[in-house]
Amino acid sequence: MADNHFKEEEFNNKLNTKTAMRILSQAKPHWLLLTGFIICIMATAFLEACGTFIVKLAIDEAIIPGNKELLFENFFTYGILHFLLAVVVFGFIYCAGRLGEQLQYDLRKKLFGHLQNLSFSYFDKTPVGWIISRLTSDIQRVSDLVTWNFLDIVWAVTNITSAMIFMFIINWKLALIVAVTMPVLITIALRFQKYIIGEFRKVRSINSKITGAYNENITGVKIIKALVREKKNLSIFSELTDDMYKASYRAIWLSAIFLPIVQLITAVSFGAVLWFGGFQFKMGLFTIGGIQAFISYITFMMWPVQDLARVYGEMQQAVASAERVFSLMDTQPDILDLEGAIDVDSVKGEIEFEGVSFYYEENNPVLTDFSLKVKQGETIAIVGPTGGGKSTIVNLVCRFYQPKEGRILMGGRDYTGFTQQSLQSKLGVVLQAPHLFSGTIMDNIRYGRLDASDKEVVEASKLARSHDFIKELPKQYNEDVGEEGTLLSVGQKQLISLARAVLARPDIIIMDEATSSIDTITEELIQKGMDSLLSDSTGFVIAHRLSTIRNADRILVIEKGRIKESGSHKELLKEKGHYYDLYTRQFRKEREKDLHVFS
Repeated sequence: MADNHFKEEEFNNKLNTKTAMRILSQAKPHWLLLTGFIICIMATAFLEACGTFIVKLAIDEAIIPGNKELLFENFFTYGILHFLLAVVVFGFIYCAGRLGEQLQYDLRKKLFGHLQNLSFSYFDKTPVGWIISRLTSDIQRVSDLVTWNFLDIVWAVTNITSAMIFMFIINWKLALIVAVTMPVLITIALRFQKYIIGEFRKVRSINSKITGAYNENITGVKIIKALVREKKNLSIFSELTDDMYKASYRAIWLSAIFLPIVQLITAVSFGAVLWFGGFQFKMGLFTIGGIQAFISYITFMMWPVQDLARVYGEMQQAVASAERVFSLMDTQPDILDLEGAIDVDSVKGEIEFEGVSFYYEENNPVLTDFSLKVKQGETIAIVGPTGGGKSTIVNLVCRFYQPKEGRILMGGRDYTGFTQQSLQSKLGVVLQAPHLFSGTIMDNIRYGRLDASDKEVVEASKLARSHDFIKELPKQYNEDVGEEGTLLSVGQKQLISLARAVLARPDIIIMDEATSSIDTITEELIQKGMDSLLSDSTGFVIAHRLSTIRNADRILVIEKGRIKESGSHKELLKEKGHYYDLYTRQFRKEREKDLHVFS
């Protein structure tokens, strides 16, 4: 259930300045919003500090002396100040909210586009849950860091600075006492940050595995229930959630310790101000309004520091998420278009494997010095034992992978000289497990050629022998197929996949075990559709049911990455070699089943 084969990149436990700057750089295209919310949040902190100073003046110069005229002026000034405060609060919330949504939009669009360009091999080895986690929760955290977390930091710095300035204006001696506590608090915060970031990185890493486990259990629910795997899967999932709980608990525990320490230091600062301020008041050197203002300013300063545990926790989660987002963004495709690669209008012509060797892992070759010539319009059927290299051959034709040695020629030209998009747009692929997308049957068939008309879609369906069953559906071509085609049978999905391939008008057709999971009646329909599809194209057919490839121009028996036998169906039967054994054994089993020999 878990993606144990996938080893995620490890990141060090220090706050990476380069990563932080790269996060902020994502906001560069929206610098007006960023500037707006920074100005507004700084204005908010400064206006709050001014408000406290006005209250101090009102107490000392108007309330205690009984000066009603000055009191009215102070309250009028205080009212204007709070009106301005309301305006700038609206400003920073609006700017931060818009900036956050824009960043998520940009990052998701950028990552999704990047995923489209990654090579087939990346998706072979990377868990779906890992990718989904990057596109959802990780991007959300990065957005929060640039907006709300960054806002908290700017607000805290401005608040502390403004408060210190006004405290020095009121009484520089008391201000020095408060200033001494700040380095202590900052040192403690930095020490705790070092440990909190490590725990939250563990949380994000485990969360990816949990997302992957959810994905596997939901998509594979039929197999899980059929094999009664619920308890075992629950046990494995519990181990993952236990690990995540422990890492989260340690991070929360560190944050919980941090808060009381800050409160204790704040209490000492309060006590010192009250004691020394009271002493100065008796000496006539300090006022009641001044003491009240100092207490308010200390609260302004200490509250952001007390909140640093939460802010740091969220920041570390965001930085850890950003590292993973950027690691995906920085992943380079294994296969890149060569400089000067051309868009090809057609790949019709002879296809030649010229001394091709390929491996997925070092020292474990799948194909070795493999050579093959396929004429234009020829249908090649590929059979052989599992792991022999059948799928690798067609994956190389599709350029999902490239030869490690040797080359593949199409029309006499090395196909690496073509752009991947132009080459793969000339391919039609029908897989063993057909994949449909959410939407209607019309949408799914048109996926083969987006500019096709409704009439062309219907014509393609008729050629693929899917038109008859579609016409019997309540909404016909507008029938919804459900997520991944769950509302249709396997055979119906395969017929729609075949129609999609027919509509694409491909130069090369790949049929990978296209009839292995369906009944014989549907197989006959698909076989007729395949004949229509292959009539004008070069075809590669990987077959499990050998009865479906009897009409192939040539049949290759592939074993251990080499061609063991080659010829037409009749020629190979006459040789009485490996193909003969496979065919007669399979034919015998089918006949025994039909005649109910063992019933």
